[in-house]
Amino acid sequence: MQVFTPAGRRRGHASLLAGLATVAIFTFAAPPAAAAPAPITTDAAEAAAGWLATQLVDGERLEHEVAGVGYPDQGLTADAALAFAAAGVAGEYGDATVAWLFTPEIRDEYLTGFGHISANAHAKLAYTATVYGLGLHESGIDLEAALRELENDQGRFVDRGSYDLSNGFSQSFAILALARTPDGAPASAVDYLVGQQCPDNGFPLLFEQEVCVSDVDSTAMIVQALLAVEHPAAAEGLDWLVARQHSNGGFAGSPPTHTVNSNSTGLAAQALRAGGRHAAADAAVDYLRQRQVGCEGPAEYRGAIAYDEQGFDPSNAARTTAQAILGLAGVALADLDGTVARSEAPTLDCDRSTADPTPTSPADTGDRSGGGEETLPVTGTPVVTLIGLGVVVAAVGAVTLAVSAWLRRRSLRNLR
Repeated sequence: MQVFTPAGRRRGHASLLAGLATVAIFTFAAPPAAAAPAPITTDAAEAAAGWLATQLVDGERLEHEVAGVGYPDQGLTADAALAFAAAGVAGEYGDATVAWLFTPEIRDEYLTGFGHISANAHAKLAYTATVYGLGLHESGIDLEAALRELENDQGRFVDRGSYDLSNGFSQSFAILALARTPDGAPASAVDYLVGQQCPDNGFPLLFEQEVCVSDVDSTAMIVQALLAVEHPAAAEGLDWLVARQHSNGGFAGSPPTHTVNSNSTGLAAQALRAGGRHAAADAAVDYLRQRQVGCEGPAEYRGAIAYDEQGFDPSNAARTTAQAILGLAGVALADLDGTVARSEAPTLDCDRSTADPTPTSPADTGDRSGGGEETLPVTGTPVVTLIGLGVVVAAVGAVTLAVSAWLRRRSLRNLR
């Protein structure tokens, strides 16, 4: 059994008092730093990207649901990665999605699942890799060579298998990806794409059809591919897009997306901005902002983009928001760079009492800094804290002297 002597008790009490004094001093002199608040923004693209980041499963992928069961969706996940790059935020999430996409089993299932070699998957993955600074020859597969091998004699990138689903998107992504390589995009692929232009100067989704039907989504993608290689046919495609814009600023796609919607509008707005058609791009951005869930909406949906005027539907919001961000941000596909995106995923600023909580777009403000008011860092100890410190030290000193005297008298009594 441990025996405490009076002297030991004095040392223990004295140590306790010294400890209390020390704790009090440090409590007032250096108060614990408050937890950093979540980053906030009034920028429409950034707020949308912040919401999209919350939809990632395990922080790395998006899924599509079939009969209540979620299945990993590589294509949609790549859309999210491109959206983060366009918005310039959620960089950590963008890196995580790309890392997931290049996990060997995930990558191979996407590129060659069920023995079918997909031109669209090869093109989209290659382009996403270039946006995030990944070498096309350093990911366990020579993705550039595999993509180039899918180009046929006519210059079209086609699937290899029992069927072919290649289209305007796959051809555009292939050109965009290869334009970033040392050898550049094949002239034959560009020529083939231009050769598919419809008589009305738009571009179709499906190639080599008996009747050429121009499509907003495909034209927007193809225009950006042609802008990347500086082909003059891009201007004709832009003219066609401007002529198809609705009075509310929105765009409609082809069946089954033949009504005005945020997906088509996002792609068109990005192409218009890239091609210098700023008035039309501004109108399209206004349409998208009208579809964005603002501070009046449920907190868990703020920043997301509704598909159309019918209202917000969580089941299609991730896909819609990913493509709408491209239009809100206004960064051309040829210029996307995910390596410079800020790491944080901001939320919509709904707390400022003096600011308009409605998201604002880069077209409105020209500001890609994330919004919010600038504040100066606190680098010194506030005067009030120093005064409080002095009072506490004096009080602790007085208490220490009084208690020490009492302990001394009590110890002497115990020795008798």
